[in-house]
Amino acid sequence: MASIRRRGKGWQAQVFKLGVRKSASFRTKAEASAWSAKTELEIQTLQAGQVPDYPFSKALERYRDEVSVSKRGSRRESIRIDFLLKDPLAAVPLPLLGAGHFATWRDRRLREVSAASVLRDWGLLNHVVTVAINEWGWLKENPLKGVRKPKAPLPRDRRISQLEIDKLLLAFGYIQGQPPRATTARVGAAFLFAIETAMRAGEICSLQWANIEGPVAHLPITKNGFPRSVPLSPGAIKILESLPRDTAMVFNLQPSQLDALFRKARARALIDDLHFHDTRHEAITRLARKLDVLDLARMVGIRDLRILMVYYNAQPDEIARRLG
Repeated sequence: MASIRRRGKGWQAQVFKLGVRKSASFRTKAEASAWSAKTELEIQTLQAGQVPDYPFSKALERYRDEVSVSKRGSRRESIRIDFLLKDPLAAVPLPLLGAGHFATWRDRRLREVSAASVLRDWGLLNHVVTVAINEWGWLKENPLKGVRKPKAPLPRDRRISQLEIDKLLLAFGYIQGQPPRATTARVGAAFLFAIETAMRAGEICSLQWANIEGPVAHLPITKNGFPRSVPLSPGAIKILESLPRDTAMVFNLQPSQLDALFRKARARALIDDLHFHDTRHEAITRLARKLDVLDLARMVGIRDLRILMVYYNAQPDEIARRLG
């Protein structure tokens, strides 16, 4: 049964049904009453072993509000979920949700975006469904298991030539060894720093002066959730020495700024098909000439050596020259 009572400036609702107790606070009594009725029905449905008659959008929204918020990339994932909520897939009732609905979604998306983009959303949808099964009892089985995944594209092997680096630095307005005055010039410094260190864009933007100790940059938070310390090359140290120390952040850039200004500079330099993340490929390939495999993996934060091969893009002629 439900109990609704005044608490401070709002209302608290408590539900106890079939041995399950839940409570929540609301701004108005009407909201508390609606939640109580819905929660009682949900408990009764789940206890009876039935799938609740919710649209799939309900699972997407609950995942966004309860699971995504705990992730480092919560903002980006929330944006992806908000986009999925506009898709016809979101309107399908959970009791009817099947492999055919996801196959139709897959084919529709493949006509709009690349297979890589579909696979990223696939991973997200699969986790939403898994949580709905294991934690919420909203589904009995995973309909994605019966759907054929799009074929994964080949890994990028884009290298960055010295000519492209020179053209980009000109577009950035960054002169090596001189303090970068404009924001665009700081992106140029960050671009060179990425090639020297193999650090990701987010790691560079979050780097603080307090985390630099001699020839080492300490990263307390990284993409894979593990802290790491990055040895700095003489080239990386020279870049740091040219930067002003008037803020706590080394490059004083937001990831969105870096991305937007990099794209603009790339367009001015008339360079095609180059991403900032390609600096990681270039850096790892260069560092592989100086470090053994384990030291390289430790420096760049890769725990699976098979992934290291994705980023190592030495050309056959480079390898042939080292054989002479």
